[in-house]
This record gives sequence, structure tokens and C-alpha cells, in this order.
Amino acid sequence: MAAMMIISKHDTGSAVEDVQQRLCVVGLLPEDEVDGVFGDNTEAALRRFCEQSGLPFAQGVDEKVWAALVDASFCLGDRTLYLRMPYFHGHDVLELQQALGALGFFCGEDDGIFGAFTESALRKFQLNMGLPSDGIAGAFTFAAIRNLHHSWEGKSPVHAAPRTGFARAADVLERHALCLFGTSEFTRSVASRMSNLALATNPASKIMSAESLLVEPDDDMLLVRIVLPEEATEGCPRVLFAPAESLAVRLQAAIDAAGVASPSRIAVELPGTVWCEAGPDRSAQHFAITLLDALCTALP
Repeated sequence: MAAMMIISKHDTGSAVEDVQQRLCVVGLLPEDEVDGVFGDNTEAALRRFCEQSGLPFAQGVDEKVWAALVDASFCLGDRTLYLRMPYFHGHDVLELQQALGALGFFCGEDDGIFGAFTESALRKFQLNMGLPSDGIAGAFTFAAIRNLHHSWEGKSPVHAAPRTGFARAADVLERHALCLFGTSEFTRSVASRMSNLALATNPASKIMSAESLLVEPDDDMLLVRIVLPEEATEGCPRVLFAPAESLAVRLQAAIDAAGVASPSRIAVELPGTVWCEAGPDRSAQHFAITLLDALCTALP
């Protein structure tokens, strides 16, 4: 394959314009400087780009500089991303990793490389949003991420569970109508315990288990189904209970996604029926407390 011709100062044409447009995308060159002429301002912008990228400035654009410039000018959604060899890499991958991390889906190091950790986090995000969990970041996945931009833009990865104060939790319980249910003995127990905890916190709580409701749930209620790993769910966001540190953030994203349907439905998958080798009652109580706290944090 022929070596790339170095694009240098005083060159003109479409290749120079392409370089200028990419420098514009990364914020180093004003739009009115994109004129296809490699002048002083283009040289200064390119010099700043090389400094930021840790590349030596060689008076022009060679293969290494061009490759770095292409990587840096990809924006989230510009291309479909998935696990392949060689790995996808670039600024769009970095944006994806940062968004997933802030939404509670740990990608490992934010390195701009779409590797196995990023694919795993993406699959969990897709499951959480009720999308096909195929590990492919395409149009529907990008749309879901953009819809949640208020939850991740400018925010750091989630490493610790936020805590809900008693006063706010009591207020949330009274303002939001939720119907909790399960289809196995253990998940029904968790739902019932959550309802009891909610009522103990605020006797006016509208967060109830299906077994304690006196009427059928209406379209204004959020239906929360508690499931075990072997139970199938279709057509609604499915939130993995673990890790508990980011459960509230992931619940918030799922509730936002579920809001477009009527009635709104989400599923929460418990890791099993045993917590830290505890018995069934203690395990169910732990899951109930943790999930109710996370729901109170996630609900507006």
C-alpha cells in the first residue's frame, strides 16, 4: 500500500479542507477558517492538536497525525460500534464509555477502545433499557443514550450508592404509585416486604405489592416485576440488581425508558434467593430494603 502523502503548509485542496474540518470538530479551528488553504492558523491549530495528543509536530499531517485526528473527530453516533478485531477506537468510543459509566455500567478504564469490558457494559445497558442485548451500539442504542443525556453529560462514573434521606423517601413514597409483584414464592416475599417497609416509613405510601392492592392497578401505576435469573421477561426494561452501588442510577434510566409505554413496566432481576449465605427471610429482607431505597432515590 502506498504511503500517505504528507499534507504540509501552503498546500491547498480537499485534503487540506478535510484536515481543517476535523480540527474544527475537535474545537481547535474556527469554522470560518475551513477554506482548503493550509495557512498559519491551520498550522497553529495542528500544532496544538499534536501537543494535546502527545505527538511530535512535523510541520504537517503524516499517517500518525492523520490517524489520531480521525480518531479524535469521531462523535457519538457517527458510526456503529461493536466488538471486533482490531478494536474500534476513537473519541466516540470514549464518549460511549463515559456515558455508560455515569449511568452505572462500568466499562473498566475509559480508554477510547471498544474492548470486552465495554461490550459487556453495553449489553447490560441495552437489557436495562428493554433493547435487544446484542452488544452493538447502533441507532436505537444511541437514541436511548441521547434521551438520557441529562443523567450522564458532565458526570463521573458511578462508584458509590447515593443515599436517600428519610424525609425525601417518605415524600417519594406518597407521590409515586407503584405496584410490586413477583411470580415465585421468594420474589413475592420481596415485593410484600417492600410494601410493608414503605407503609412503615409513610402510612400514606402508594408503593404497594400486588397482593396488598384492593383494586386492579391502573395505567398511572408503574409496574415493577421482581424476577430471578431464570425467569424470562420481554418488552420491558430489565434491571440487574447487582452491583447495588449503581442500582439507583440504572433504575432511573429504566424508569425513564419505561415511561413511553402504558402501563409503564420494568423488571428487576435479583441475583438469586440467597444473600451472603443468609436464610430465605433475611435474604428477602436485604433485597427488599436495598431495592426500596434505590427506587426512592431513582424516582423524581
